[in-house]
Amino acid sequence: MRDGRLPDGFGVRIDPRVRSLSGGRVLIGGSPPRMVTLAPEAAAMIGDGFLRVSDPDSAVVARRLLDSGVANPRPMSVPSAADVTVVVPVKDNRDGLHRLLKSLRGLRVVVVDDGSSVPIEVPAGFGDDPAAPSVTVVRHESARGPAAARNTGLGAAGTDFVAFLDSDVVPRKGWLEVVLSHFSDPSVGLVAPRIVALEPEGSALARYEHARSSLDLGRREGPVRAGGPVSYVPSAAVVVRRRAVHECGGFDPDMHVAEDVDLCWRLQDAGWRLRYEPVARVAHDHRVTLREWFARKLFYGTGAVSLAARHEGKVPPVVMSVPTLAALLMTATGTRTGLLGAVITMAVTIGRLRRVFADLDHPTRLAAVFAARGFVGGAWQLASAVVRHYWPITLLAILLSRRIRRLAVAIALAEGLRDWASHREPGGLGPVSYVTYKRLDDVAYGTGLWLGAVTERDHRPLMPKLVG
Repeated sequence: MRDGRLPDGFGVRIDPRVRSLSGGRVLIGGSPPRMVTLAPEAAAMIGDGFLRVSDPDSAVVARRLLDSGVANPRPMSVPSAADVTVVVPVKDNRDGLHRLLKSLRGLRVVVVDDGSSVPIEVPAGFGDDPAAPSVTVVRHESARGPAAARNTGLGAAGTDFVAFLDSDVVPRKGWLEVVLSHFSDPSVGLVAPRIVALEPEGSALARYEHARSSLDLGRREGPVRAGGPVSYVPSAAVVVRRRAVHECGGFDPDMHVAEDVDLCWRLQDAGWRLRYEPVARVAHDHRVTLREWFARKLFYGTGAVSLAARHEGKVPPVVMSVPTLAALLMTATGTRTGLLGAVITMAVTIGRLRRVFADLDHPTRLAAVFAARGFVGGAWQLASAVVRHYWPITLLAILLSRRIRRLAVAIALAEGLRDWASHREPGGLGPVSYVTYKRLDDVAYGTGLWLGAVTERDHRPLMPKLVG
């Protein structure tokens, strides 16, 4: 059941970024930030920030903490690997497939050959190793695309869980056990590991991809939700509850890009919970030639229009409250009148938030902190959109106005340096090289976004979403 009771022994831990007030009865955190008020009995169950399910009441509290985003799961049991079938869609990547199969020791594997020019076969002598995976090959005589190939593999799997792995990945040791543990929650339909670089060293572009690959969703665990910090997970490596994906109709075979995002959101809409687990890692053989890399980023951008058509309101470049946007635009004018208007707008926002926090200690201070966080977060979100989603408009404005030119250059540098600071890795790129590649990355994605919108005559993926 999607809303099945969490089993006894299942644990949840309050996220370290969550603020606890009023003796633990009020928790503020999550993304977007929210305030969770607990009854004294529920707060007492949490103790030092950890709650273990032991009865129906503690199961209800644990579920609420998880669904509000203020706590993360700590499962205590793991389904058997015998209940997993690994599905590998492949087209003309024999070497990558053989490399992957060597890492899938003891597992059941279905390889779906999606119209390779030379039919895929299991390597000679591969089965002589008693720990080798049990491999079945299913072939499409003509290419149907990765979504259709995964659906074919899903149909051939008879196990409760299916792991989809692309032929250009190599799982790290222990990844599957960590991912499977989340399925002890009966409402979880999909879990994804972190995707890291197979070869983190090498060219400057390889090191940029190691730090900033579109497939790498970062170090922080969390729920997968549209509009959240982790809004989707890539299908290059993902494990699903077979029943959940069957109920949702599988991957959309008409989509050749963003089909993984579409599946995540359909599972979410159907009531299933999704998790991102960065402790589990799968290495990916990134594209690191400039032409292939740029083309791939552009290709990803074209997927926004298909997603906008299928999921109304879930792919806006900017999501922001009207007061925050107004304050930011007035600040950007750099005039005294604009700055005064921004201050007044923020003061009104603080007043509204103060009423929300009225029953807590220091409500004015809390309201000011949250208003400031919203303003700063909105500023970075808008800066990112200016140089990524809306870069053609920014370029046109630069050509028409010297003042906008200076502002745009400042934004491009500041946003790039902030991104570098938050993603830098040991031995990684310096700020100049990183910011250069980040700007190319954003130009590629933004170009794909605009090409898709113009080609399909659909402006929805370009429209901001204003709330409140």
